[in-house]
Amino acid sequence: MPTMEPGSERGTRARVARLILEHGPVAAAALGERLGLTSAAVRRHLDALLAEGMIEPRTVRPRGQRGRGRPAKLFAITDAGRSAFEHAYDDLAGSALRFLAERMGDEAVADFARSQVSGLLKRLEPVMRTVPADQRVQVLAQALSAEGYAASASKAKSGGDQLCQHHCPVAHAAAEFPQLCEAETEAFAQLLGTPVQRLATIAHGDGVCTTHVSPQSLGESAHRDKSKETGR
Repeated sequence: MPTMEPGSERGTRARVARLILEHGPVAAAALGERLGLTSAAVRRHLDALLAEGMIEPRTVRPRGQRGRGRPAKLFAITDAGRSAFEHAYDDLAGSALRFLAERMGDEAVADFARSQVSGLLKRLEPVMRTVPADQRVQVLAQALSAEGYAASASKAKSGGDQLCQHHCPVAHAAAEFPQLCEAETEAFAQLLGTPVQRLATIAHGDGVCTTHVSPQSLGESAHRDKSKETGR
């Protein structure tokens, strides 16, 4: 008969898994620092999560050490681990969308998808008008994290910014109905005032939803061009 774990053990293990979901791939030492755990305690939780198939190990060789030095061992969330965090209404959303598509067609699904992001637009549009352009992606990431998407923002090497969503509560429904992702992408472009491009999605089997945000100068140029066209 398996030994029952104390509630505190389960709670700490869930926190370890959550950090890996939000910040992974991540090293054991970094997890210990964030949670205030000893290396032995972190290892115990990591071993348990590995055994359950919730996480997987990855090795990355440090930059600038071609062929030299020990590769760093990192831990990343698996599909099974991500599923453990998914909200229960994902399956219900899929059933409801299938019903809507059968009765009213794909355009009705697209309308529904846009209505789902309308709340985010209403809340953030007034805020974005007061936020400097170079801080808007960070503000959007914080808003998405508050809604359960575990989002982060960083500068893209090719220019502009990169918005990552490490969790998607409706990934299964979005895999069947891409209108959900499309409506979200349109909302991002509207809020940020610059073109955006989806590079990867959890719904399509990628580890993270990744959106490239064009430099604000490009968005301002597009706005000027549009204004000229409408002024003709």
